[in-house]
Amino acid sequence: MRILCSNDDGIHARGLESLVKIARELSDDVWVVAPQEEQSGAARALTLAHPLRVRKYEEKRFSVTGTPSDAVLMGVTKIMDGQKPDLILSGVNNGQNIAEDVTVSGTIAAAFQGMSMGIPSIALSLARFSRDKARWETPEAHGTKIVRQLLDKGWPENVVINVNFPDRAPEEIKDIEVTRQGHRDAVQLYAEERKDLRGGRYYWYGYSGELSDPPNGTDLRAIYEGRVSITPLHLALTHDETFNALLGSFNKASS
Repeated sequence: MRILCSNDDGIHARGLESLVKIARELSDDVWVVAPQEEQSGAARALTLAHPLRVRKYEEKRFSVTGTPSDAVLMGVTKIMDGQKPDLILSGVNNGQNIAEDVTVSGTIAAAFQGMSMGIPSIALSLARFSRDKARWETPEAHGTKIVRQLLDKGWPENVVINVNFPDRAPEEIKDIEVTRQGHRDAVQLYAEERKDLRGGRYYWYGYSGELSDPPNGTDLRAIYEGRVSITPLHLALTHDETFNALLGSFNKASS
């Protein structure tokens, strides 16, 4: 099995080391094509106004001066000797990608890029609820088994699997739960105003760290309570109820 590993935290990210470790426990044909610099929050952006440059670090390990989607696209079409991978793994992200995060996450975007090219793709992320050292040993301990089980089960071609590990030690993981995408009841993102050395103002995004009170069965609840969350995602964003309501109104107007 040929595996392509990518991420949004960049080629030198610690989480990419964990991802490659997981991949190498599944296959001896593992490639790495990741953004040259951190691209957190890049979502599904493609670099259209600037040239892309590829740097080779060692055999089967490359970086791309672009977004996670650029990295996967370049990896599949230009770098991997013309042979498509059988699986794309993205991550392990330094921080959870749950609830609303999934629409801005570069980690999940890399997986969606792979899915759009007909390649089974899984995004993996590690929750962080403190400034202490990330528990990379947790995805390293449980990741291979989870990916193998997912591959054995299989999933539709238009679906990406989003795996999130809680901020717990490996032995403290309570369970693995298949979840739905949740929704936070509090906005966490804020812009903090600061001043540079010349008195000019600038702004830095941050997160309040306030936890919501999500319902059972959601990715949020699973992560808060120490369970690994597995959420199947897809790109069909049409809201059927509103579609049906508008369809009746506008069809009458145009007939």
